[in-house]
Amino acid sequence: MRIKSLFGRDPAGTAARALYAAIVAQARLPVFYRSFGVPDTLDGRFDMIVLHAFLVLHRLKRDGQGQGAVAQALFDLMFADMDASLRELGVGDLSVGKKIRQMATGFYGRVAAYEEGLAAPDDAALRDALARNLYGTVEPAPAQVASMAGYVRRQAVALGAVPAERFLAGQLDFASMAEAP
Repeated sequence: MRIKSLFGRDPAGTAARALYAAIVAQARLPVFYRSFGVPDTLDGRFDMIVLHAFLVLHRLKRDGQGQGAVAQALFDLMFADMDASLRELGVGDLSVGKKIRQMATGFYGRVAAYEEGLAAPDDAALRDALARNLYGTVEPAPAQVASMAGYVRRQAVALGAVPAERFLAGQLDFASMAEAP
């Protein structure tokens, strides 16, 4: 528990909770599992949350240090939720820490791959990263991966247009789902 939360408001924590709720709601949209072909499994759902968290953190990073407290609070909240979910699934207390470390390692690897993919002038690196991570246990149709890459780029652009003050207030609306394969 943070000291701020003991003595008053924690604006970063409040914003992070609202942002995380929006991330999870977006990641749970059935279109990802039905039309885009993301496996509707624990791994697939984890990867969808990670992808959307990446998009939000990518946007927060753009504004520099001012967003650092919100980004850290969001990261902490996401992994606290993962910890609680593992415990609900019956993972033993002694194994939870190890699994969380594995998830964090996976998170950082995905973030690096998605950053590289978004920075590339074409979608090849982004499609490769998505195929490896979102679709690692299945063989998606090339159109599904291409549509997902387009979705990620559209979300990155849309989130880039949201004023920083909205993120700091925990206000987040993902762009509409315009295209599905």
